[in-house]
Amino acid sequence: MPQIKSQKKRVKTNNKAHKLVVSKKTALKTSIKKVLAAVEAQDKEAAVAAYNECCSKLDKAVAKGVHHKNYASRQKSRLATAINHIQ
Repeated sequence: MPQIKSQKKRVKTNNKAHKLVVSKKTALKTSIKKVLAAVEAQDKEAAVAAYNECCSKLDKAVAKGVHHKNYASRQKSRLATAINHIQ
């Protein structure tokens, strides 16, 4: 454990930031799973609605520095392809 006051504060702020990042990543993964579940159920309207929400979360994650922009692009492309293959 740190002994210096500023280091103690740094530990607290790092833990707080870590919890926020983990929360955002979990919410993002959940929204991706919602899109894939709608695709699996062959429900195009629900898939498109979930995809739009997911794209917004991906863009926000990139803006906040949670994920790299290539990760967001790859996920968007993968999900769009899955939606477009619904019969």
